[in-house]
Parts: sequence; C-alpha cells; structure tokens
Amino acid sequence: MNHDAYPDSYIRGILNTVKTIAMVGFSPNTSRPSYFVFKYFLERGTRVIPVNPGHAGKEILGERIYGKLADIPEPVDMVDIFRASEFVPGVVQEALALKPLPQVIWMQLEIRNDAAAAMAEAAGIKVVMNRCPKIEYGRLSSEISWMGINSRTLSSKRGQILPGGVQRMGLGNAGDKKND
Repeated sequence: MNHDAYPDSYIRGILNTVKTIAMVGFSPNTSRPSYFVFKYFLERGTRVIPVNPGHAGKEILGERIYGKLADIPEPVDMVDIFRASEFVPGVVQEALALKPLPQVIWMQLEIRNDAAAAMAEAAGIKVVMNRCPKIEYGRLSSEISWMGINSRTLSSKRGQILPGGVQRMGLGNAGDKKND
C-alpha cells in the first residue's frame, strides 16, 4: 500500500464498515483534537472507546476510559492512534495481541511509522497514516462543505425556527471516480 496517497474508495470503505473505534491517546481535555474526534464519532452513532492509562476507570460522555487495549472487554474494528510516531510500534503490538484482530490501524495527522504499518499489514490489517478520520468523514460525506451553509441553525426567512442537532450525511460513492 502506498501510504503517501489513499484512494477515496479505500478510506470510504474503512469509514463505512467501522462500528467500534478504540482511541489510544484520548484526552478528556475538551480543547484537544482527540476529544473533538471522540465526540464527533459518538454523535454519529459510532462506538468510541477511549484509551489513556492516566485516566483509566473514569468516564467521559458515558464511555469508560481504559488503560490499555487489552483492557477493553469487546472487539474493536479500528485502533485510532493519537500518540507520537515513536510510540506507534508498541500500540500496534498491543493491537496484534487482540482477539479478534482490529480491521484497521489509523494514525492521526503527523503520525507515521512505516515499520509499524508493515507489521499490521503483514497480519492482514488495513493501515492509514497521517490522516484524521473526522476530516476524511467530513470530506467524503460533503459535510465539510455544508457546515455553515446548511447548518439548519440560520435562515434568511423571518421568524423561521429550524430543527437543531447534528446533520448526518452518508459516505455514498459520489466522486469516487475522480479520486481513485
């Protein structure tokens, strides 16, 4: 796999099938990127399990924080890594010890470790590096371009009250041909 460029179909295939994400390096600090990604996927119905040994046993937004991947009592589809590149091999080794294996190892923006990626791929696990699943979901669902335009909060019509909440869009196949 060329980890310098991913076809939209590869990313879309992952995001369409992942139902449970273990987020390693999660921070309960509401201004940290891991918190934004955590909350974003929870709001879209994805099960997100935070992993951070410094906060193990606590709860955030109704989800228990675990100290390590092995502590999670259920299978995970994807391990999303919010740790520096030098810590990735250890996280991948932990993921390789899970039964069943996760389908995906995802390394966040600016995180890349080719040796760890090769270990995961040798075990049949898909790998994404230096990308954010929240950004990719928003880009592929056209949600990014709609935010602010169709937020369902503002209207030019006098006195109109629009329903609140998060707009949910799908990850259909539109545009695959030009980016694959």
